[in-house]
Amino acid sequence: MPHMTGKINLQVALDIIQGPRAIQIAREAIEGGADWIEAGTPLIKAEGMNIIRQLRADFPDATIVADMKTMDVGGLEVEMATRSGADIVAVMGISDDGTIIEAVKSANQYGSRVMVDLMSVVDVDVEARAKVLESFGVHILCIHASIDSQMSGGTPFDRVKELAKVTSLPIAVAGGINSETAPLAIENGASIVIVGGAIIKADDVTLATRNIRKAIDTQKPVKTNQFKKYDERDIRKAFEKVSTPNIADAMHREGAMEDIIPHINPCVKMIGRAITVNTIDGDWAKPVEAIDEAEEGDVIVINAGSGKIAVWGELASESCLQRKVSGVVIDGAIRDIDAIKEMNFPAFARHLRSCAGEPKGHGEIGCRIVCGNQKVEAGDWIVGDETGVVVIPKAEAVEIANRAVDVFERENRIREEIKRGSTLSKVLELSKWEQS
Repeated sequence: MPHMTGKINLQVALDIIQGPRAIQIAREAIEGGADWIEAGTPLIKAEGMNIIRQLRADFPDATIVADMKTMDVGGLEVEMATRSGADIVAVMGISDDGTIIEAVKSANQYGSRVMVDLMSVVDVDVEARAKVLESFGVHILCIHASIDSQMSGGTPFDRVKELAKVTSLPIAVAGGINSETAPLAIENGASIVIVGGAIIKADDVTLATRNIRKAIDTQKPVKTNQFKKYDERDIRKAFEKVSTPNIADAMHREGAMEDIIPHINPCVKMIGRAITVNTIDGDWAKPVEAIDEAEEGDVIVINAGSGKIAVWGELASESCLQRKVSGVVIDGAIRDIDAIKEMNFPAFARHLRSCAGEPKGHGEIGCRIVCGNQKVEAGDWIVGDETGVVVIPKAEAVEIANRAVDVFERENRIREEIKRGSTLSKVLELSKWEQS
């Protein structure tokens, strides 16, 4: 097909908000074999057209893409980006037809090309829309699984395959692509592979780019342990990679339990689905009975009213080990910590107290509870480490797992830049974003 002829171009999406970082990442990506450099929408919004001018000046031989995500005044925005140095300007496919027609006219006048991003074109037939866009004279079509949709498992590859059947235009594809999945983009009909996170989050950008370039050129996957997206089957693997602070950041500071601390040192990380228990201070009947209902990998989460009489100890913990329960979280008191430490069982609680109460049988198993001032329902995901415990609602677990991994991976690049002699405030340009 015409859109499959010639070299497959690798486009690096600079979806960050600091200009100096973007320039350095672009430099390292070009060294690794990137062809096109994209000023991502967040970068353009943060730095304006000056970032396009700087990319043009610093990389005169590269193709510069301005991801304007234009939806109105197409002619003006294309003119503005092109005169700043962009070779290609991205316009949204859901825009009014007049916007796209004006964008194409402006691109033809000033010597650039229009890439139409088909993200969110869901209420109309994508293939039919592509034919209309082709009739307008657009130059490139882009199938794009947005970052937010990726977090819930969205991928672009099937739509590329369908689009390739009906258009002769070059097809770009974006959406969570890494060195393992890049060959899929080509196999399905793309001639431009757009990669963001798998390059810009890498501590070694040049190596990451080189691996993706190799995967594209050989059309064979290059294995990676990073920059993956996780589905329902792999949630535990995702949470194994990240810390509770990563998860709390991904949840916008929600989910973190208050005053519930680890009582094993060094702390053993705990991950599992919640078995919830409601009881009263000192009544350990329902907490212990919950062990019999727990499945392998579960976490028992107990609301004991923040009480100071222990509802858990050594023998309950030993029972959990036999059942392969992942850990216990108690908004109340725990005892026998020396024995629990020796058996290396993950235990988190509000209080330590030597005395235990009586098994009276008050309360309930499997109900909604509050633990550490956080609502917990049966089946929610619980993660605990040395910093504390977070609860992730089961309905949001896939998205939060992927967002937490994204937080972790972005920090890897920041850490690398600090090691090169910068500081956190300089990397993030904090003074620029301070509110006076």
